[in-house]
Amino acid sequence: MRLKARLQRELRFLRGLNRTLKRVKSISKESDNLVCDDIQAAMDAHRERRAITFEGRTVTYGELDAMANRYAHWAKGLNLRRGAVVALFMPNRLEYFAIWYGLSKVGVVTALINNQLAGLPLAHCLNISGAHHIIVDPETSPVFEQAKDLLERPLQQWILGPAHGGQRDLVQALKSCSQLPPDRSVREDMRAGDTALLIFTSGTTGMPKAARVTHMRAQLYMRGFAGSTGAKATDRIYITLPLYHATGGLCAVGAALLNGGSIVLRRKFSASHFWPEVVAEGCTMFVYIGELCRYLVNHEEVPEETAHKIRLAFGNGLRPDIWPVMKQRFRIPDILEFYGSTEGNVSLFNFDGREGAVGRVPKWLRKRFNIRLVQFDVDQETVVRGPSGFCIEAGVGQIGECIGKIGGDARAEYTGYLDRQASEKKILRDVFTRGDAWFATGDLMRMDADGYLYFVDRVGDTFRWKGENVSTNEVAERLQAAPGVAQATVYGVTVEGADGRAGMAALVVDPDFDIVQFGEHVARELPPYAQPLFVRILPAIDTTGTFKIRKVDLVADGYDPAKVKGPLFFHDPKKGYVKITKSVFEKLAAGEVKV
Repeated sequence: MRLKARLQRELRFLRGLNRTLKRVKSISKESDNLVCDDIQAAMDAHRERRAITFEGRTVTYGELDAMANRYAHWAKGLNLRRGAVVALFMPNRLEYFAIWYGLSKVGVVTALINNQLAGLPLAHCLNISGAHHIIVDPETSPVFEQAKDLLERPLQQWILGPAHGGQRDLVQALKSCSQLPPDRSVREDMRAGDTALLIFTSGTTGMPKAARVTHMRAQLYMRGFAGSTGAKATDRIYITLPLYHATGGLCAVGAALLNGGSIVLRRKFSASHFWPEVVAEGCTMFVYIGELCRYLVNHEEVPEETAHKIRLAFGNGLRPDIWPVMKQRFRIPDILEFYGSTEGNVSLFNFDGREGAVGRVPKWLRKRFNIRLVQFDVDQETVVRGPSGFCIEAGVGQIGECIGKIGGDARAEYTGYLDRQASEKKILRDVFTRGDAWFATGDLMRMDADGYLYFVDRVGDTFRWKGENVSTNEVAERLQAAPGVAQATVYGVTVEGADGRAGMAALVVDPDFDIVQFGEHVARELPPYAQPLFVRILPAIDTTGTFKIRKVDLVADGYDPAKVKGPLFFHDPKKGYVKITKSVFEKLAAGEVKV
């Protein structure tokens, strides 16, 4: 690279880094300035500006704040004290952000529940949240009703709509609540290190875990993206991602609202409506996950895809093969890819747009970052330690696990999960010196000579599909409860033309096993992203001497009928599970089947 080009690259990186650090440098867990105080300041500064547009309705900053205040007073009226938890189980709605923002004003914690969950996983999240109240809408209320028998304690159900049975009408209850802000004295002893939200993540094993999002961490997300994106009051950000995830619900919301900009919120992503809505609403930015971008690229061309005002797309998981197509086909000037996890302390930004990279740690700024890559033994699923007992740093081009040093400033804090044991499992100790502690991301990466980092894969029994982490152990447990299933193991397989890995189940079954009945069980017990796309039937499942299932050979076989002996099925979205014939496999291998 020529000297001038290198200088331009470094300047662009520094500008982005400076914008971000400028917004987050004052954040401290000991501060009495909470995330709701940040948001309140924006509400007061931009009261007449439009804040959120949803399904044809637009509210101003002032109206949004008044809405949030009603929820704050509603919680006070129920005598919900600081630290109490309210579960929020809804799809994207105009009220979603206002609910948790309002509750945070009186110190109440909101548990953001994935609205795709049902049955046991839903009950598990509600049980571990500690909530005694749950807010639902007409779409999620029936799902909650079906899971009630699995709850460890009764939850009072508040519905944004007509109430039936044991429900209580939240719309009616809010009418008597004040629109004025609650007195700040209700949170005078609170600090930014206190919990603001619970966001649930699949983790690497078992059921979803509750990541504890403190006010400080929420501030890092919201302020960080208010700076990194360079968003202005004139920007309008299109959000189609679920608000129960940090990417859409904190990063994108912060980028807009902390800068006086506005949000166009959609209930859920639609490839066919994406560009027409972006154009109609005059959006200038949108937030993505990799799969969203692939859906856009795979969709047929529409006139609006180049008639928009988008100046920046930001998000994570954009794969190298889709990146240049996104920029060129849709004429997007800039893409800001980032890396981070809800519970972790590692954050990276690709400020200068290097295709395929999740971020950069330049040599000359290395000491300012808490990030390192260490050598990793994939077969043993553990970091490699040398004769001294310390970890060995991965070299240029070498794949290693990304880890983040714990301690120091707010960005390096690790808050972990509600489950202390689960939090401890993510900590590596005595990594480079005696007594040091590092957060293990569980992500394998490689770094090039310029300091760019590239995501390679997840460690362990988790794969990513449809924008969600899927735990193979959790899915296998649910499958083993299906009629006629004696044993089940689940793993991820690659599918041509799709990001991540799709679920595949290997089953040992009884003589009375029925694939149709199995499909009904899967649809009932698992959210769409966790439902196995492929199923194979085996006479027995091989295990090691320590009774660990040998998945390596199963993964190698994949879903090729030429390699797999015995029945093999593919989940057709219209027909359910159908047998994989040679012609079906050839279509899958050619990327001709929509999955």
